[in-house]
Amino acid sequence: MTDGGVTDSAVTPGPVEIRGGIELPARREDIELRTRDGLTLVGELASPLDREPVATLVTLHPLPTGGGFMDSHILRKAAGRLPALADIAVLRFNTRGTASPRGRSEGEFGHGVDERYDVEAAMAFVAERGLPHPWLLGWSFGTELALMYGRECPVDGIILLSPPLHRAKPEHLAAWAGDHRPIVALIPEHDDYLQPAEAAERFRPLPQIELVDVEGGKHLWVGENQTRRVLDEIVERLNPAAAPLPTQWPPA
Repeated sequence: MTDGGVTDSAVTPGPVEIRGGIELPARREDIELRTRDGLTLVGELASPLDREPVATLVTLHPLPTGGGFMDSHILRKAAGRLPALADIAVLRFNTRGTASPRGRSEGEFGHGVDERYDVEAAMAFVAERGLPHPWLLGWSFGTELALMYGRECPVDGIILLSPPLHRAKPEHLAAWAGDHRPIVALIPEHDDYLQPAEAAERFRPLPQIELVDVEGGKHLWVGENQTRRVLDEIVERLNPAAAPLPTQWPPA
């Protein structure tokens, strides 16, 4: 892995309302991940500005052929807020063949198969840097990668945001049944692919699953209320002392 530029970002002295694409103070580093099959993936690591992180969020973005990438809004907002508000480091990257303003990762879309090497490369970077208490956060397509490949990763747990359960099959779920690490699934009431009643049935093989049914939620989590709900649920698992997140900066 090689590192790119490092910047310290900050917002204008406040107080300001925390919403939208605001970037709170953090150390933001362009990074590159090297996969076992020889590709270079581009990404960013956002860390607390003046202290060590207490936990690490490794994000897996939605389907790239449907417009998903490392800047998909919940992931971008997590990187913009959580280092400052919850002392959580946030790793975002483009899976193979995916492009964003950060750049294009090498390779081609692997239909969720070859992306196993992308997940592996991200976790190798976490280990190399000694980043603490990593959790995987998958959104939509990213939940498939977390379910299919996360069990082999040294993570404290996984968070599934709008899981469609298209590529992740019953055998992938069954493989987690003997694993005691927490799995948290946020299921939007009005999801396009998997709504709460069906999710309860399909996740039944996992005794450790925590299903969080989100009233009024939709697959894309559009709007500040839905953003805050998702980020609060993340912080409750990774650093509960920081929950609920403040709504203004600097915090009151």
